[in-house]
Amino acid sequence: MTVQGTGWKNDLLLALCATLVVLTINAVSGFPTLADYGADNDSMLRLVEVRDLLGGQGWFDLHQYRMGTSGGFLMHWSRLVDTPLALIIMAFDALGASPAIAERAAQIIWPTLLYGLTIFVLMRASRRFAGTNVAMPAVILSTAALFFLVIYSPGVIDHHNFQLLLTATSLWLLMETPSWRPAALLSGICSGLTLAVGMETAPYVAALGLCAAVLFILDDKERLTARGFGLGFAGVAFLVFVATVRPADWGVARCDAFSSFQFAVAAISGFGLAIASTLTASTARTRLVSMLGLAVVVAAVVIVLFPQCLASPYAGMDERIRTYWLGDVVEAQPFWSVAIHQPKLMASRYVTPFIAILLIGFQFRTRRLRREEMLAAILLVVAFGVSLWQVRGSTFSVAFAVLPLSAWIAKIRLRADAAPSWRISTGIVMAWLVSLNATWAGVAVAAQSVVQKAPQRINSDPDHAVTCGKPADFRDLAAMPATTVLASSNLGSGILVFTGHRALAGPYHRNIGGNLAMLDAFLGTPDAARAVIEREHVGLIAICRGNTEETSLALDAPKGLAAALLRGEVPEWLELDRSTAGKPIEIYKVR
Repeated sequence: MTVQGTGWKNDLLLALCATLVVLTINAVSGFPTLADYGADNDSMLRLVEVRDLLGGQGWFDLHQYRMGTSGGFLMHWSRLVDTPLALIIMAFDALGASPAIAERAAQIIWPTLLYGLTIFVLMRASRRFAGTNVAMPAVILSTAALFFLVIYSPGVIDHHNFQLLLTATSLWLLMETPSWRPAALLSGICSGLTLAVGMETAPYVAALGLCAAVLFILDDKERLTARGFGLGFAGVAFLVFVATVRPADWGVARCDAFSSFQFAVAAISGFGLAIASTLTASTARTRLVSMLGLAVVVAAVVIVLFPQCLASPYAGMDERIRTYWLGDVVEAQPFWSVAIHQPKLMASRYVTPFIAILLIGFQFRTRRLRREEMLAAILLVVAFGVSLWQVRGSTFSVAFAVLPLSAWIAKIRLRADAAPSWRISTGIVMAWLVSLNATWAGVAVAAQSVVQKAPQRINSDPDHAVTCGKPADFRDLAAMPATTVLASSNLGSGILVFTGHRALAGPYHRNIGGNLAMLDAFLGTPDAARAVIEREHVGLIAICRGNTEETSLALDAPKGLAAALLRGEVPEWLELDRSTAGKPIEIYKVR
């Protein structure tokens, strides 16, 4: 048995130990991400969705009735993430735990489980990439990288951690196909699942599928790889489509969520790849022709049946929402904006993937890359390219960078074992330092402290996160009779999870009516705001002083309602609840 196929028990044990260490650190510090959610709106709304599901809302009904204008709006998320969280809560409820304890258990167990599994997968993929034992550098780098990304912290239950695990697993399994036959089928299943959870991973799924097709074109021995991947991808897409989309909506195409559009593309490309790899003759030319034919068919289906999905994801977004919401969401910022305004984030998210790409490039100059190295290189480059468009892509590039960085450190270590010297020892130390995201973040912080650059108003920046993220901040609001609350969009999820009220605005691109109504009210004069409030049956207005979104609205509209309330100028049709004056959230009652 090869080195790559051994040691899985050791890797699993190391991943478990690393996960327990991080869990212990979080427990000793009092689970800070549970004590203060900050700007983690998605995790809060995910918990609301799980509560709604357990409370009797239909499996196929993804409406968020407590946010937006009357009737709410349809969310674009998947029940695939709600399900395990709901099951954990139900299990603790069956054991007699209170609802609060059951929810907290789910908020800790689910991301921690995903953390350990992702570490294990990255370790296995690193072994494949390096072709040697890289257990120690792989476990340390993966643990540190994922910890620094924060998406595996207790309380983070949105879907990005689940998608990263599935995408990394699909890559690893595609590496394993020459030595483990079921790996190709399982790789396709993971790709289909990560696409079903959210469209953010579409570039990586496309890259993985393209890799399976190109492998088949270049080598007839990869026929089983292409067949297994295609069957797994199309098969799980069919199951997810039937299981999560109501029959009445089977003909509805939604570009931002798993629907007939994604299913059609997955079914045609997946089953087409499986059929072509089964029936195509064993010559490179016929294999190439069959894959080109399949690509033409898929492109034709998309162009003819789903042309609306070829546009930019934000093409139809209202310009005001683009300005006041999307323009300030850090994960949607391009590289140049992050580099100028947030050097710490740029350094921690872009440097290690760039170094990893350079390492692969140096290898490519001296020799032909092995199959496993090429697969990892393609996914890393694709993820890095996505991160240049939107910083959210760096979540994947930082994780994939662990593979070449681990191999690099292991290679230097072997040289040190063969011929010890102070130069090689220094090289090992430097390799470790430059491979850690924390190192570059520290360098950026030190440089920024010298420059003394003012922080930007970015409403999802972890360093300048939205205030009013603690459960206690919403206690006074929760004690008031249920009504519709006017507040900035980045308070919407907190209102839903910590109170029984409705929130007019929320940081979600489908909540167009609610977000526009909020902007009309806060940017408009008090008289104009009153008309919006009466139309939307708003009973309370919540102001969080220091909230970056409210500050931005006040600066852009000095005569608007938001600016007036922040200055302490209260219109006669509003009344400040004196008990909330000076607290994180000040509450105004509509007379």
